[in-house]
Amino acid sequence: MEDSLFKGVFLLFVLTILNTLVHGQGTSIGFYSSTCPKAESIVKSTVTSHVNSDSSLAPGLLRMHFHDCFVQGCDASVLVAGSGTERTAFPNLGLRGYEVIDDAKTQLETACPGVVSCADILALAARDSVVLSGGLSWQVPTGRRDGRVSQASDVGNLPAPDDSVDVQKQKFAAKGLTTQDLVTLVGGHTIGTTACQFFSNRLRNFTTNGAADPSIDPSFLSQLLTLCPQNTGATNRVAFDNGSQNKFDSSYYANLRNGRGVLQSDQALWNDASTKTFVQRYLGLRGLLGLTFNVEFGKSMVKMSNIGVKTDVDGEIRKICSSFN
Repeated sequence: MEDSLFKGVFLLFVLTILNTLVHGQGTSIGFYSSTCPKAESIVKSTVTSHVNSDSSLAPGLLRMHFHDCFVQGCDASVLVAGSGTERTAFPNLGLRGYEVIDDAKTQLETACPGVVSCADILALAARDSVVLSGGLSWQVPTGRRDGRVSQASDVGNLPAPDDSVDVQKQKFAAKGLTTQDLVTLVGGHTIGTTACQFFSNRLRNFTTNGAADPSIDPSFLSQLLTLCPQNTGATNRVAFDNGSQNKFDSSYYANLRNGRGVLQSDQALWNDASTKTFVQRYLGLRGLLGLTFNVEFGKSMVKMSNIGVKTDVDGEIRKICSSFN
């Protein structure tokens, strides 16, 4: 009896450990407190310096962390340069902020050689970017190692600008993220811009009779048509969050309610019942239990930042973030 009980408890322990590893856990708050106590402050000061010079780097760093975590896990594989790497894949061609990570890494290698991973720098930089944009801070678990694989062919599972809600939910669920996490993390579009080529299909000939996407507010459509002239405006930039592109707040969700979501995948969050509920809760609409976007964003970021984390012998600490050791 006691032997069976022991085996049962031991099996439960093993399964718990395996489940933890599968979901990329293994990070902890203050991982560098003894090995590199200034690690987080060095990253913060570096990000602050760069973002103060160019505010568009804040959404760039947040987006880069997202793109990193959704491919091979949060292992800085997106930072690796060279032919055929993730960095060269079409969805990543517009990523910005590599120089910020490289700058922080250079300083950290001087202060604590071979200690702080590029993956952790990227996770910290994403948090610091949100704070610099007016969002709330959160504690970032660290202890990730850098991956040894970076292939452009692995980038196909990134969420796309024309994904339906069902496809978005599938892609997020595959990473252990819920529908609430989806609505929350996409709310990162409260800062930053996108190129017209990623939503121009909504502006002309979207329907069978050649009209625009009917879910776009007519006055907003006029603005978008001006910002994205046909045949010549593919690379023009448009704010995700019209009127508040540099401030980390919940106005992005108000835009979805008003038919002013830019990407098809964004506006779909209001048009689908399963995600609309969370948008409404972030807007504090009557009859629903409200959610505080800034608070929930930090929670969902911690979950996302633990996707496929590599620890111990699973990875390495790169000397240079853009190349394997």
